[in-house]
Amino acid sequence: MSYCSAIDFMAADRKALHKAYHDHLYGFPIHDDNELFCRLVLEINQAGLSWETILKKEAGFRAAYDNFDIQKVAAYTEVDFERLMSDPGIIRNRLKINAAIENAKTILALQKEHGSFEKWLEANHPKTKLEWVKLFKKTFRFTGGEIVNEFLMSIGYLPGAHSEDCEVYHEVLAAKPLWAAVI
Repeated sequence: MSYCSAIDFMAADRKALHKAYHDHLYGFPIHDDNELFCRLVLEINQAGLSWETILKKEAGFRAAYDNFDIQKVAAYTEVDFERLMSDPGIIRNRLKINAAIENAKTILALQKEHGSFEKWLEANHPKTKLEWVKLFKKTFRFTGGEIVNEFLMSIGYLPGAHSEDCEVYHEVLAAKPLWAAVI
């Protein structure tokens, strides 16, 4: 069952949470580097957990990670790391927290070289899922196949976020995701 149709069978409180993400964010292109970083951090933190857990903690993540300001996160010290490790509003996993900080530093380097994280992504498009996974594993920390796939689907670089019979699918197409340009 697709995410699109699964939402219809959820209890009202869960449905509202998922529908807001599904209808307004999932699969739509993101053009702000901080928001791209946000989505990457959220996808990394979802590993081994439900997406619902991440959606419920999104506000906590935003507060803990300075609204995903890449420059600020890249400058985090050991004190910040320990603050994050004790924050119940996020996923307190050493590897995931370290990945967020180190990936922020990597994105700063990509911005310096390419102008932005988005331009780096665009410069590498199109790639197959396998090619993207290899590139991400070489470039970033804590980025396995499912994390990379969901990240790229969620920001419009790979197809599959919505089924074609989903009404949001056509809204995503109107937003011109890069995956649609290669069809």
